[in-house]
Amino acid sequence: MSASLATRRVVASLVAAGALIGAAALPAVAADHGRDHKGRSAVVIGGVQYDSPGRDDRSNRALNGEWVEVKNTGRHSVNLRGFTLTDREGNRYRFSDFRLDGRSSVKVHTGQGRNTQRDLYQGRRQQIWDKRDTATLRDNRGNVLDTQSWGRGGHHS
Repeated sequence: MSASLATRRVVASLVAAGALIGAAALPAVAADHGRDHKGRSAVVIGGVQYDSPGRDDRSNRALNGEWVEVKNTGRHSVNLRGFTLTDREGNRYRFSDFRLDGRSSVKVHTGQGRNTQRDLYQGRRQQIWDKRDTATLRDNRGNVLDTQSWGRGGHHS
């Protein structure tokens, strides 16, 4: 009888230890969404095309020639709902319900167009990204995730 009692105690201890290990592992997996292994945001500004190439005729085509690329460098998809992109003058684009897959990117164009998984459109009628400007990406709580500034030239990445 004592061997059976000892066996049950060992099995119970193993089950309890397994439950503790499993419970400790869950927060680590959940915390990975939107963060890299060092705790930094996995969602960053990948590149900026300001001062659209070609003739600046204020057409929708010219407006869509300027964009900010938002990249998810992590493995897991991230819902960008409530995230914002702002310029130095305070112009703001707020993401609606948009899921950015892991290891992918989306370009946020200034003008009008049909949103897809690779391209989003702000619907503006004038350029916002100046020759000397700063793009700031914030999460849905207002925390700054990334900032890119530029001066001369036409493309920053």
